[in-house]
Amino acid sequence: MAPFLAYEDKGTEASRVPLVLIHGHPFDRTMWVPQIAAFSPARRVIAPDLRGYGASPVVPGTTPLGTFAEDIAGLLDELGVGEFVLGGLSMGGQIVMECYRQFPDRIRGLVLADTFPAAETPEGRKTRNDTADRLLREGMRGYADEVLHRMVAPYADAEVAAHVHRMMTAAPPEGAAAALRGRAERPDYRELLTRVAVPALVVVGADDTFTQERDAEAMHAALPDSTLQVIESSAHLPNLERPAEFNRALSAFLARVDA
Repeated sequence: MAPFLAYEDKGTEASRVPLVLIHGHPFDRTMWVPQIAAFSPARRVIAPDLRGYGASPVVPGTTPLGTFAEDIAGLLDELGVGEFVLGGLSMGGQIVMECYRQFPDRIRGLVLADTFPAAETPEGRKTRNDTADRLLREGMRGYADEVLHRMVAPYADAEVAAHVHRMMTAAPPEGAAAALRGRAERPDYRELLTRVAVPALVVVGADDTFTQERDAEAMHAALPDSTLQVIESSAHLPNLERPAEFNRALSAFLARVDA
């Protein structure tokens, strides 16, 4: 049976733990291009398009984080991947936490980038649902124009900013809206973090206004075995804005998991 999700699957090195990377909203798997290029020569790297994004099927309505996690488990079953390091950014990081809640025995390490574990506030739920209504009404371009320089810093490389803008404007409004509605109802993962039994890497851009440094510090403090890396001169997407620094931190973390 063909996998439900579209995905990138590069590298065949079997002696190292596979790396699975989950994109954020409203992006697609191409946000991980620098990491796929850097790490696939030495290990298997898998990056799916979440349902409703990229080349994966668009499913309107509401997509809870639990559904995203089930999709990822199903894809990895289809690909014959048993254990892996799981990384995600922003919404992708929250999906990583949900994956750990559902199938912790398969996960050898967590990478949590520019994300936070708390449940949504009442105000946040309203904002996410209002934004979902707006995307269905207006499409993605106006939203993308407004948030571009919070996703990447205003001083970011022009090619990086253009890539991010392309991903956002290409996202299907129905899929993005469904994810926003699901994310508005997400559970609180803070207690779960205190029970994580594998190493974790927490990363945050120093100039991120969506996920601030104090959020990353709180996650680092809650996790029993974690490393915190603050990436200077970057906002919400340090893996694209400062790929060398991001990859250096990820490389050191993966070496530790392999060992």
